[in-house]
Amino acid sequence: MENDTIVKNVKQHMTAICYKKGVDVLNKEELKKYIYAGITGCVIIGFGILLYFIIQKVEAIQQVIHTIIGILMPIIYGLVIAYLTIPIYNYFMKKIIPFLQKKLKSEKRVLFLGKVFSITLTIVLAIAVVAGLIAMVIPQVLESLTSIIQMAPDSYRNFIDWVQQIAEDNPELKNLIISSDMTSNMNDWFNSFLMPNIQKLLNGITTGILLSISNVVNLIKNIIIGIIVAIYVLNSKDTFVAQGKKIVYSAMKEEHAKLVIEEVRFIHKMFGGFISGKLLDSLIIGIICFIVMTILKMPYVMLISVIIGVTNIIPFFGPFIGAIPTALFILMESPIQCIYFLIFILLLQQFDGNILGPKILGDSTGISSFWVLFSILLFGGLFGFVGMIIGVPTFAVIYDIISRLVNHGLRKKKMSINTEDYKEL
Repeated sequence: MENDTIVKNVKQHMTAICYKKGVDVLNKEELKKYIYAGITGCVIIGFGILLYFIIQKVEAIQQVIHTIIGILMPIIYGLVIAYLTIPIYNYFMKKIIPFLQKKLKSEKRVLFLGKVFSITLTIVLAIAVVAGLIAMVIPQVLESLTSIIQMAPDSYRNFIDWVQQIAEDNPELKNLIISSDMTSNMNDWFNSFLMPNIQKLLNGITTGILLSISNVVNLIKNIIIGIIVAIYVLNSKDTFVAQGKKIVYSAMKEEHAKLVIEEVRFIHKMFGGFISGKLLDSLIIGIICFIVMTILKMPYVMLISVIIGVTNIIPFFGPFIGAIPTALFILMESPIQCIYFLIFILLLQQFDGNILGPKILGDSTGISSFWVLFSILLFGGLFGFVGMIIGVPTFAVIYDIISRLVNHGLRKKKMSINTEDYKEL
């Protein structure tokens, strides 16, 4: 009996030891799996609840977002101004710092004065350029718009006379017009729809000007505050960059942090290069359009040049968006000049697409024409005019991230990352 008791105690003791070891193994090897699975499940459930809440409260959320954006609009203006003027600021810094180093011994003083002079020159130059363009362009644009509205009835009658003259010279075309009652329908449309709406448009413009005074004042206020914000951003941009790197390195492993910083640099290169290059390209196109139209003595030169230059910022669709309304303006004045204008725009856009654009931008995005078209349609549908402008560089960044992830996965499997190798697979 005593031996049986001893054996029983030994078995119980061994069972307890084995159980403890099993628990230790479970804790070390499997407990993390259960924890990760639980966390993943909670995240998925939480994301589902959040998505359901967003769908149910989408209008309220949009209102909150619009309110926040409205409050932060001066900051947004300031960040945009600073980002667009950074190349000018860097240029002045490269020129001023060496000059000050020859005159002063204190590095702190050199850096301080270099920033002061560079920021001052950058802001003054930017304001002078914008003010000069506004003073030169806006009055002529308003004059052209007023002239178009006032001369619309006469222009329409001249157009009808031109059509009738062509019909007189071509009996078959005349018979077609008479049989289809085209002239009668156009006259009815002109008298019953166009003229009343032109008067409404004039009244609406007057009312809109009166109602938008507060908006203009608010815009001016936001721009002034934005300029002040831009000055602070330009002065502290190196500090902001260092703080951003500090946060990234604190939150991630070093190798992952380096990848994130590398991707941010790519984003800056993509957006900075594309937007600045496209602005320069569109400015040159607008100037060429102004010069050629002036030589050809076409109407509404400044208005049309501004429209062509601004819409040219939009890749792919920009030339068509700008050419259609401007051609209609000229058509009301002279159908023959409208034909000349369309031929000129076609040649101008060929020059831009094949010579000027590649010379300025190069292969800045690295994506095919199909993805350019896709990104413009997608982001233009989501964010309108701004989306059409930033759609290409934004999609290029997304494309680059996906390419990096795909190549990383293929390298882990020791497979080729060359696309050509998969065509016959």
